[in-house]
Amino acid sequence: MKELSEMTQKEMILDYLQTHVGITDSQAREVFGINRLSGRIYDLRRDGYTIIDVRRSCPNRFGKKTSFVEYRLAEG
Repeated sequence: MKELSEMTQKEMILDYLQTHVGITDSQAREVFGINRLSGRIYDLRRDGYTIIDVRRSCPNRFGKKTSFVEYRLAEG
């Protein structure tokens, strides 16, 4: 297994998706410093991976409802 510092952003995201339920934009930014997760998801889909979008929502720090996408690697 490569060290994180040797991996591309696409490899980091794929590894994360294979070991976790899913990933959100804020998680990608916090864990990997990746600011454009949707671009890496596009690349993975283009490479043949089936990644599904799960629409989620929760209150933000002001108590207002906010919506976001969690990306998940399809099983199989």
